[in-house]
Amino acid sequence: MKTYEIALLPGDGIGRDVTDAAWAVLKKASNASGFALSGTSYPWSCDYFLQHGSMMPADGIETLRNFDAILLGAVGWPAKVPDSVSLHGLLLPIRKTFVQYANIRPHRLLPGIQGPLRAEGFDILCIRENTEGEYSGAGGRVHQGADNEVAVETAIFTRKGVERILRFGFEQARARRGKLASVTKSNAQKYSMVFWDEITWKLAGEFPDIEVTSYHIDAMAARMVMAPESLDVVVASNLFGDILTDLGAAIQGGLGFAASANINPDRTAPSMFEPVHGSAPDIAHLGIANPIAAIWSGAMMLEHLGETTAARNVMTAIEATTARGIGEIPGKDETDTITKAVLSALN
Repeated sequence: MKTYEIALLPGDGIGRDVTDAAWAVLKKASNASGFALSGTSYPWSCDYFLQHGSMMPADGIETLRNFDAILLGAVGWPAKVPDSVSLHGLLLPIRKTFVQYANIRPHRLLPGIQGPLRAEGFDILCIRENTEGEYSGAGGRVHQGADNEVAVETAIFTRKGVERILRFGFEQARARRGKLASVTKSNAQKYSMVFWDEITWKLAGEFPDIEVTSYHIDAMAARMVMAPESLDVVVASNLFGDILTDLGAAIQGGLGFAASANINPDRTAPSMFEPVHGSAPDIAHLGIANPIAAIWSGAMMLEHLGETTAARNVMTAIEATTARGIGEIPGKDETDTITKAVLSALN
């Protein structure tokens, strides 16, 4: 029997609850489909930082390298550790070292879910550049604490980085409905974003079957609210993609349904799968976190591993659960109730 080795990083707050829920569903789906999942859990989190002075041990990256995939819960607890420390201490090193340059986030309404918009038929795949851009970490501060203090943050865009994420987006559009929206702010950012636009239209010549449209970030935010059904694949930089995908989560009913995958398309290192709702310290330990985003992320992991039947079965079980009205309202159903409903639907 084929066995996949999975690194489990439950993290902080509700991350632990939703990871347990997703793992239970994934284990059942794998057993039913004739393969096995073997998980190894690591306690790397803000609590770990408070005990050890780092978000993970010095050999953490090398420890993760030999796994087939990584399943992450949530990281962050601002009251304990600044978000800038937890993000740069765990998530960003994993994404950058393992060249997980494609962050994929699907946005659509599950059966039974009432989003805040009148639109119901949208199915958007947001692809966010995940390793450079505005989150490159290039910059610094001078004269700290003085009235002439200066802070500089430099966005780094490389031709290789921009071209590979756009090419990935074109390929996804070709496999879907043949439409790609490239998002920049080139009217104001005349170097990096004009550079992005130029590469977009250069690549468009290689994909004549794809309908390409360039949008400014503000226009795209408006379109996602006013006409989300008009969008197919949306490709954006690290920062713009981060913002747009939270908007995407909102129109699909909330962060409890927001799944994501940090993909290494070349498969030279493990990819990482995570819900994007954060650790939600205010409801941690209450047992009311919605695990659907984590379970959906797990389905994306199975698909990436090539277990498409199991992935499809998990998504069908999720849809059957929400169609019954379970998990559609934040806090209405307990984590365990939703998890049991999905497990039951897998039958």
